[in-house]
Amino acid sequence: MAQAWKCAGLRWSADGPVLTWVGGRRSVLARGKRVAFGVAEGGVRTCVGARGNACPVRAGVPGRSTGARCEECARLDRAHSVAADTMADDPRPYRVYLAWFGPGLVKVGITAYERGSARLLEQGAVCFSWLGCGPLMAARRTEELLRAALGVPDRIPYAHKRAVRAALPESAAERAAEIAGLHARAVALGGWPEALTPEPFHGVDHAAVFGIDGAERGSAAVAEVAELVAGGAIGGELVAAAGPDLHLATERGVVVLDTRLMTGWELLAAEGEPCAVPVRELRRAAGVQEGLF
Repeated sequence: MAQAWKCAGLRWSADGPVLTWVGGRRSVLARGKRVAFGVAEGGVRTCVGARGNACPVRAGVPGRSTGARCEECARLDRAHSVAADTMADDPRPYRVYLAWFGPGLVKVGITAYERGSARLLEQGAVCFSWLGCGPLMAARRTEELLRAALGVPDRIPYAHKRAVRAALPESAAERAAEIAGLHARAVALGGWPEALTPEPFHGVDHAAVFGIDGAERGSAAVAEVAELVAGGAIGGELVAAAGPDLHLATERGVVVLDTRLMTGWELLAAEGEPCAVPVRELRRAAGVQEGLF
């Protein structure tokens, strides 16, 4: 019987996107490489557990869930989470950032200083700039200040990010223009926490890293994987990767696979099987967030 592996998610490193597997195996994903796998007949997707611990009941989870956790494990996972504001005593320094995902799609967020830009790569930020650095609660208050005073959200749905990815401005300067203007407005605001040290604007562009920049940009995606299913398979050449998304050139055209849909399944190596998983037409830019100003 073929060896089955459980995916532990996509991580970004200095080598680019890396698929990680339960047990410690890593698969570096280089553009041009074929990515192909299938789900065994009769396979069941099970909860990935919480905070490094297995789900005690190996609960089943829906194929369309990007969290791959049952309700109880999802609750436990957020019980000590910066994102859920349950770690107010975290002594580490944090950075506040502005991230741009496409025209009109700008967010504010925070990340631990020690993580560098990893959080921005994981979210699929096309470009970003640091805004300031300081203790966790000072970073949180700054984030809230921007939301309240400038109407900047702290979340952008992945569907909106994918919708604009094929129609980004050509130059890095154009891509950075929105966050440059917003950065200037943010530092001019009163009410910044004294403990937060402002940082000057410096746009960092990830378009080339993701493979969506100018000459590096391949064919636009036409569909996205809705879910994996028992007996299904997908394979194609990796033409781009942004955040958790892999853009695969398949016989159906370029299909976006959100690797969060892979977790919880036992996956098998595949060869030349056709794309045999449910897909849906990729949304285009209509209906995304309006401009900030």
